[in-house]
Amino acid sequence: MPLSLYQTVKSVITVRQVGEMYGMEPDRHGMVCCPFHSDSDPSMKLNDTYYYCFGCGANGDAIDLTAKLFDLNPRQAAEKLIHDFGLAPDKPPANAIALPLPKRGLTDEQWADIAYCLRVLTDYLDLLHDWRERYKPASPEEPLDDRFVEALHMTETIEHLTDCVAFGTPQQKADAATQLLSGSYLLMLEERTDRLALAKCA
Repeated sequence: MPLSLYQTVKSVITVRQVGEMYGMEPDRHGMVCCPFHSDSDPSMKLNDTYYYCFGCGANGDAIDLTAKLFDLNPRQAAEKLIHDFGLAPDKPPANAIALPLPKRGLTDEQWADIAYCLRVLTDYLDLLHDWRERYKPASPEEPLDDRFVEALHMTETIEHLTDCVAFGTPQQKADAATQLLSGSYLLMLEERTDRLALAKCA
């Protein structure tokens, strides 16, 4: 059975090769400045089979990276890679390789909002995970600590909110962040987490 278009691309082209083809210059650790948010220090890792940005969370395979760079759908991205890497010599090369990278879909302010939401949510989530272990009752007769009860009640909700901001398309992340920032819930979480962290250090 012949390989599909996507299988053909993924079987012969690495994510790092894609990055280098389209102007990225990975260091010896495979790190590059992320083209999807304002990035002065390299925060995106190019592995053979996937990329991941530790700053904005962008991730995917070779086809996803190409699609995101040039605002293409997955099939167009796969076809572009086949053309640009010379895997289909009977077809003319795609001319998009000569084009500058498209502007980011989100503003720096939107990426900053996403990063802020993730920081507050993950800080609180870390606290909940700690409480769940640290204050679990040693026996059925022991009264439940309020922090253990809070961890039981809140962990699933905060994990869901974190997933909403961390995964999906950039626009979905931005929408989730906007919704979170529209009320006072996130600010309350940040103040409470910071206060508890200070008390722990005191």
